[in-house]
Amino acid sequence: MSAMIDEVRAFKAQKLAFEAQARRLMALRLISGVDLGAALTASREEAGRIMRRVVRLIERERLKGLRRHWAYDLNRHIALKQALEQLRRVHDCLPAGREHLEAPWKTKRRPKAPS
Repeated sequence: MSAMIDEVRAFKAQKLAFEAQARRLMALRLISGVDLGAALTASREEAGRIMRRVVRLIERERLKGLRRHWAYDLNRHIALKQALEQLRRVHDCLPAGREHLEAPWKTKRRPKAPS
């Protein structure tokens, strides 16, 4: 009986993982027109181009949220972030910190004067 219960739990966990993957696939397709399945199997440079596009979409969504724009959607923001994380995991492109989301104009500023 215990083996059957373990099989049921494993099946439910597998089903939840499959549903989450399907949601990510469809969300990215609807939001950006990118096929996540094809992006996961793409070459390194093609995947890099797709990841840059997704990072740009995340930044645009973040700015909409900061401005309290009526079209901002937290679920869209989360879906884009999850898709980007999955792409980076598959292609071994994990960033060290938040440098990948840092705006380019913020890195060129002078440091603040000491108080």
